[in-house]
Amino acid sequence: MSSTVPLPAITTTTVTASFPTSPPTSHNHLLLQPDRAAFLIDKSKSIHHLLQIHAALLRNGLDRHPILNFKLQRSYSSLRRLDYSLSLFNLTHNPNVFFWTSIIHSHTLHGLHQQALIIFSQMLENGVDPNPFTFSSILKSCPLQPGKALHSQALKFGFDSDVYVRTALLDVYARSGDIVSARQLFDTMPEKSLISLTAMITCYAKHGNVDGARKLFEGMEERDVVCWNVMIDGYTQHGEPNEALALFRQMLSAKVRPNEITVLSVLSACGQLGALESGRWMHSYIENSGIRFNVHVGTALIDMYCKCGSLEDARLVFDRITDKDVVAWNSMIVGYAMHGFSQEALELFSRMCKFGFHPTDITFIGVLRACSHAGLVAEGWDFFRSMKDKHGIEPKIEHYGCMVDLLGRAGFLDEAYKLVESMTIEPDPVLWGTLLGACRLHGNIALGEHIAESLVRNGLANSGTYILLSNMYAAAGNWDGVARMRTMMKDSGVQKEPGCSSIEVNNKVHEFLAGDLKHPKSKEIYVMLEELNLRLKSHGYTPQTDIVLHDIGEAEKEKVLTVHSEKLAIAFGLISTQPGTTIKIVKNLRVCSDCHTVTKLISMITGRKIVVRDRNRFHHFVDGSCSCGDYW
Repeated sequence: MSSTVPLPAITTTTVTASFPTSPPTSHNHLLLQPDRAAFLIDKSKSIHHLLQIHAALLRNGLDRHPILNFKLQRSYSSLRRLDYSLSLFNLTHNPNVFFWTSIIHSHTLHGLHQQALIIFSQMLENGVDPNPFTFSSILKSCPLQPGKALHSQALKFGFDSDVYVRTALLDVYARSGDIVSARQLFDTMPEKSLISLTAMITCYAKHGNVDGARKLFEGMEERDVVCWNVMIDGYTQHGEPNEALALFRQMLSAKVRPNEITVLSVLSACGQLGALESGRWMHSYIENSGIRFNVHVGTALIDMYCKCGSLEDARLVFDRITDKDVVAWNSMIVGYAMHGFSQEALELFSRMCKFGFHPTDITFIGVLRACSHAGLVAEGWDFFRSMKDKHGIEPKIEHYGCMVDLLGRAGFLDEAYKLVESMTIEPDPVLWGTLLGACRLHGNIALGEHIAESLVRNGLANSGTYILLSNMYAAAGNWDGVARMRTMMKDSGVQKEPGCSSIEVNNKVHEFLAGDLKHPKSKEIYVMLEELNLRLKSHGYTPQTDIVLHDIGEAEKEKVLTVHSEKLAIAFGLISTQPGTTIKIVKNLRVCSDCHTVTKLISMITGRKIVVRDRNRFHHFVDGSCSCGDYW
């Protein structure tokens, strides 16, 4: 924040436009007085009307009137005719600081920061000193580097202590992630306005310090919808959806009216949690609160319903959107793909292209996932190659990951490995983990060991790397290998991510860890599990103890399997909901083969539909079968 930093040299051409040679003349016959002309300019709501007034000013010799010219300049800009506004400014003789500030402000409002900086430099060259409003105008949405240079200029002119200038500078540093500079400015502000507090909260929330943001938020005497939105979105974006929903409820209790930004964040939080009841309540709130149903709100609803397991509701919303954009199409395609409805996803992709929409990289993530979940290897290759050849889209790491998943699931491990080796971009641990998972699925220990050793050697191994290899060793009865993996995990400080499953009942999300005893209804849950276990065995169920990574007896292994988190969540759902009600579970990890088998049988025994969203996809269990066809 030195006072000697010069403004950056910028070579962007400012575009001007001439006024129409024959503007409308319905006001030409009027004998206008300046006061009447000023009133008409202020009340003008269309460019057509403003041009009529301008023509009348010319006929009445008022075209050089400084106040009227100033008002005209601002009105042209507000009606999105910045070219007219700039032409008028260029015709102004010896414009003062207010004219300069106005035209700078107009450019920043239209996102033309480079041109605004050029005009600011021209103002200084013309010997016109800026005022505090000039700085607060040019700093609006300004990038960091020019913002630092303008900070130097503000210091030079002695305006750095002005509350508006200081708040604008704080916003520059906060938006750019320069938390240290932002906090220095914030701490030295004698008065902390709602705007400056919101800027600092935004800075913290955007960069993951939600606790710091919440501390400032709680200390605010006044809160508007903007600061509530920033805080709710901060929780949503950084993996704390429960906190986001709790804060939204507080917002409603505080009688603060939500807007479109609020509902987008809340719907995202509902989607993360798989909280369908809360999401449906939010949908109803949108319909009855006057919040406009547009493509952005519609797309957020599609995303929420897909992630909460209700494709039917998602499709109803999709069909209702009249001004669909490619993002809306993508959301529905990805939704079908994550649920394993591959044909529906591919058919929708075909329709999208027929309607003239150009696919994006996100579109192809959905399409390739659809191929992967259905084992459509040839089709997947065709789509992958068409990205660049037909649509000019360079495949990203995510697209390679989809292809590796597709090939790996289908058993083409060597082909998948060759694809990874041939990549022009560096494969990440997620991609290697996908291939490692395929090795485990098909029992290729040799390739799995080769990949794992490479990851460990290059410092890219995570808990998933060790767990997948441990699973392979356990399945082969190689307990020495399992023990070696545990030792390596411990030595490297890597901890296994615990399995966690959640279920929403009566608008409240209940979470369970494996072997959880903390829930108030734990006793009833375990009684239901015992009852289920007896009924499962009477239907021929045999626990898949080979997947347990501990070298313990068979009875102990069975107990370990019985208390997996999704089984606890299902048991809670059975004792907490009416017979026939669909049970929806969200799990943070991939569902294991034993739980998959058990859930199929429970759906048949209880007559319940059970929907499970795991890390990879959705499983719809009905009458003893799963929508994935046991291919997941």
